[in-house]
Amino acid sequence: MIVDGSIPSTTLYQDELCYAFADINPQAPVHILIVPREHIVSMAEAGRNDSPLLGHLMWVAARIARANNLDKGYRVAINTGSDGGQTVDHLHVHLLGGRSMTWPPG
Repeated sequence: MIVDGSIPSTTLYQDELCYAFADINPQAPVHILIVPREHIVSMAEAGRNDSPLLGHLMWVAARIARANNLDKGYRVAINTGSDGGQTVDHLHVHLLGGRSMTWPPG
């Protein structure tokens, strides 16, 4: 697992609640994954007690966006389930920026 260091990655941010690193298959010039240290399979599995952690992940995304000078904007996404594009069974936040985002996204 990347969070525990058994799979190598470049640390971009970390604290006691989460770990952030560059996506290995970037979809934008800036594509960073923010992963909670606590294992939560997906947003569908998140419970009421996970609310503070989920809020922290959003705050970390904004902090990293500021640090990467994404002043013109960025996208924060959480893929949930196979139809939502989730390919790893551990909740993670995508921070994408550095280019204009299109809508609808996919």
